[in-house]
Amino acid sequence: MACTVFTPSLEGMKHVKLDNGIMLTKPFLDVCKLVLPVLDNFGAALAIVKSDIGGNITRLENKYNSDPAKFEHLYSIVQVEVDANTAKGSSSCTNGLLWLTRAMDFLVELFRNLLMHPDWKMTQVCTDSYTKTLKTWHGWLASSSFTLAMKLAPDRKKFMDVIGGSGDLNADIEQFCETFAPLLAENHKFLASVGLDDMKAS
Repeated sequence: MACTVFTPSLEGMKHVKLDNGIMLTKPFLDVCKLVLPVLDNFGAALAIVKSDIGGNITRLENKYNSDPAKFEHLYSIVQVEVDANTAKGSSSCTNGLLWLTRAMDFLVELFRNLLMHPDWKMTQVCTDSYTKTLKTWHGWLASSSFTLAMKLAPDRKKFMDVIGGSGDLNADIEQFCETFAPLLAENHKFLASVGLDDMKAS
C-alpha cells in the first residue's frame, strides 16, 4: 500500500472523537505522537519543538494513565485542574495541552506553507509558520532560540523526498492540515471557554 509519513496519523485521526463529538484523550495524544517521526527529518532545526511536544505528551499521558476511566475525555483533565484552581500552574496538564496544541498549530502551518509555497526555501517556510503561531506566545529568549534554530532547517527537496515515501505526499499533507486543524481549533475553543487559551511562556 502506498504511504507517506502522514499515513499513520491520518488513520489515527479517524478515532480521536466519539460520534457525539467528544474528544478522546489517548487517541488525540497518539496522533500527536505519530507526528513526531516527521520532525526527526528536520534534524536540529526542530529539536526544541520535538522535545517540547514529547514532554507535554508525557505529562498528559501520565495523568490519563493515573485513571483512564476518569480521564477518557481530553477536556476532563483540564476541568479537574480548573475546579482545583491548579490549571494555571506551569507544570499543569492544562498548560501541557495548551502548548501541545500550539506546537501542532505550528506544524500544520508549516506543512500548509510547504503545500502553498513550492518556491519557498525551508527556512522561510519555518520562519513564516513560527511567526503566525508560536511567536505570539514566546518570550524574547524562546523566540531568539527558535529563530536561531530555523537557520538549521534542512534542504527542502531532500526533506520532501524523505517524507514522501511511496504515496501522494501533497494529497496527504492537504488532508493532514484539513483534518487536524479543526481538532486543534476545538482545543483552543475549550481552553478559551475556561479562560486559559492566552497563557504566555514564562
